[in-house]
Amino acid sequence: MTRLNWLRNLSPIDGVAAVIACLALVGVVWSPKLNQAIAKASGAMQPVGVSVDVRQLQLAQPELLLQSIREEGRVNIVIRNQPAGRVELVDVVNVTQPLMAVQPDGRIVEADIANQSQGLHVRFVLKADAETAASGVVFGGTKLKIGVPVDLQGRLYSFRGVVSGITLP
Repeated sequence: MTRLNWLRNLSPIDGVAAVIACLALVGVVWSPKLNQAIAKASGAMQPVGVSVDVRQLQLAQPELLLQSIREEGRVNIVIRNQPAGRVELVDVVNVTQPLMAVQPDGRIVEADIANQSQGLHVRFVLKADAETAASGVVFGGTKLKIGVPVDLQGRLYSFRGVVSGITLP
């Protein structure tokens, strides 16, 4: 009988407060998903290609790491110190410029740089759904423009790069 006494002490205002607290909790948890679903349904979300250049990487085994990154297939992206989610990796390419020399007869000879003291230059090509608006591309709640610094993180690496290209459909 004493267990039911606390129920008798509850007023309708307590019930309304409990319902409001539950709705607030649901709103906080579900709100980003709802906004993304609404944006996708309205056509504001579109697949966007993003190129990120990472320069002067000092790597012991560059080809082995690049192959590992390709096999992973997805990358965590952080834009302006705000996590923006996990995106699909289309490709990762070594874009280090070869050494060029003009010969006396006018030919141009290219050679790989043996001393990698300048480091490796890598381009990540990414694909993800983003909101496209008149002000630009909004990716993970953050505006993304060419020149914006981003962090790319995977299982074995964490690189800081710069957005070098955005491809809209």
